[in-house]
Parts: sequence; C-alpha cells; structure tokens
Amino acid sequence: MKITKPAGTTRTERLLATLCEKTFLKLWSWPTPRKDDGKELCDLIAIFDDHVFIFFDRASKAMRNTGKDVDVTWHRWKKEVIDKQINTAKGAARYIRNRRPIFLDERREQPFPGVISKHPTIHKIIVAHGAEEACKAYSKDNLYGSLGIVYKSSLPGTEQGPPFFLQLERMEPVHVFDSVNLRIVLGELDTFYDFAAYMTEKESAIAKYDSLTYCGEEDLLAHYFLNLDSRLNSYRVSVDDPATSLLIAEGMWKYFLDGGYRERKITENKDSYLWDKLIQNTYQYALDGTTIGANVWNHNALHEMAREPRISRRTLSCGMLQSIRSFPPTESKTVRTVYMNSIERENERYGFFKNVRKTELRIVDSD
Repeated sequence: MKITKPAGTTRTERLLATLCEKTFLKLWSWPTPRKDDGKELCDLIAIFDDHVFIFFDRASKAMRNTGKDVDVTWHRWKKEVIDKQINTAKGAARYIRNRRPIFLDERREQPFPGVISKHPTIHKIIVAHGAEEACKAYSKDNLYGSLGIVYKSSLPGTEQGPPFFLQLERMEPVHVFDSVNLRIVLGELDTFYDFAAYMTEKESAIAKYDSLTYCGEEDLLAHYFLNLDSRLNSYRVSVDDPATSLLIAEGMWKYFLDGGYRERKITENKDSYLWDKLIQNTYQYALDGTTIGANVWNHNALHEMAREPRISRRTLSCGMLQSIRSFPPTESKTVRTVYMNSIERENERYGFFKNVRKTELRIVDSD
C-alpha cells in the first residue's frame, strides 16, 4: 500500500522536515502528525526504539521592529514563540503517553505507521525563528545570533531574565533550538543514535546540576564533542568535578571550527553515507508501495542498520565499498561474501553478498 507522507506547510517547517529526514531517515520521521480530533499533534514526530522526538516549529516577526523597547518586543516574541509552545509540547507528550491514536492526515484516513513503545522517552523540542538579527544587534559578543539558555529550578513567572536569554525548567525539560543552531545540531548529529545520545546526555546534565547555562546550543554541542570520556568511549556534557552548576562559555563552537575538528570529521564521514543511502532507497520503495517480500515496517535488518552511529557507519561503508571496487570484472557466477561486525552490538554482524547480478545485505548472528 502506498503511503502519502505529509510535508511541512511553511518554509521553516519544510526545512525541519528535510533535516530530520536525513538524521532519522524516511521511516522514522513524519511531519504534521494528527490527533484523533484531526488537529496537529506537533510539527514533526520522529520515533526510534523507545525514543520519541516531538518538534514544534514557530516563527514571529515581533523582533523585527528594533525601534521599539527591546524588552517589550522580546517578551512579546518569547510569549508567542516559546512560552505557548512549551505548554503545547507538554500536552502533546501527555497525548502520546496516554497511547491515543495518531494519524498522518487531517481526515484521519491514514493511521500513523510507527510503533511507540509502552514507556517511551519523549524529548520535547521547540525550534524558534525570528530573533537572530536582534540577538546580534543586542550584544556584540553574540557571534551567531543564538539564544542563550539556562536550566534551573524556579517557579514559572518568578524570573523574566534579560532579553535573548531563556530560563527553562529543569524538572520537565523542553529543548529550544533556533534558526542558527537547528542546522548545526541536526547536521552534526545526523544519525538516530548520535542525536539520541546527545539529547540523553544533555537531559542527564540538566537533572544533575542546579543550573546548566550556555550561550547557544552550538556551544553546548562543541563542549560535548570536546569532552570525550575515554573510559566509556562516549561524549559527555557533565564534567568530573563536584560543581553544582555548569556554565559553557560563549565561543565554544567557534573554537571547535577554528581548531579544524569539524573539517576532519566531515572528511572522515564522507564514505559513511552509503549506509544511509541503502536504508533511504529501500524505505522509499516501501512508501511507494513497490516493495516485494518482507514487511519493512516491522523490526528487520534495515532497522538494525539504522541503529548504527556515524562512526560505525564509516567502517561498515568502507568495507562494502572496498568489496565493490575490488570485485573482479567477470560474467561468471562468482560470489564474494564480506562479513562486518556491528560495533555497537557484539552478537551481530552484517553479511554483504556481491555477485555480478545483484548485491545483498543481511544481518547474521555471530554465534
């Protein structure tokens, strides 16, 4: 059966859909899902294993009139773009936890094909547009026009804070990206595994510290990449000291760029996107209703492929490319088999079968 995948209505919603489809891939990223009353649940939902990401994309032109009092325009923009969406996000999370039905269309004719676990971890994300230029104009130290963030315990409404610096609640965190760092975060964390690992570690740090403060999501991301725990072989937001608060300085992302870290990362990742392409192409056939054989909507080999982080996809893709490039030019029925171990799951490996007529990829139990 062919499935019509909705698209975002506005330019920023379409950008969000494009970026999320690259990170979460076609099967697990769905714009404008609907509730049982036909109204939008959120602007985009992405689901993989026990993780559910709900995105709310909002823009306002309130900050364009810089001739007015900046405090007045800032609080007007914040109320419309941030405060209202925080309440909407909490309501959407409750809807999902109550296991109410989700649809792809306003008429509720196409049920949502994804499977949400009984006890999902829900990450609430607001994408806020319209303050970038005003942020830059307000402070010369704001390098990119990003919103500052502090997570701390306080009663709503007790502190307003300065313009362009959001105070968010620790106990039920909502993440806020903006026009600047949306592309950065989803561009750098472009697999489900990597994005979920970052969000999980960030939420752990929010719970750990009395306050977590940073001058832009891109600065927190740079801090994360530069804070590798060699014992666990994973990146961290938290640091190993008894501090009760953590402040990430302005300019960490610039330091990350100037140090060549990102440039090396791009070069090392180049071949890894073969892995993504295999998954995307197969699921496009499923969306078009042209697949034959196994039901791709169930748990399958491609689901396991999508679990691999970017660093693992480098090794796996290079193994496949090497096999393809070194395959002898022949018309015979010669078959070459290459087995590649999953870095994340020791009991699994991928079997890559190549002959002159076709290529197959299977998940093989290493036992």
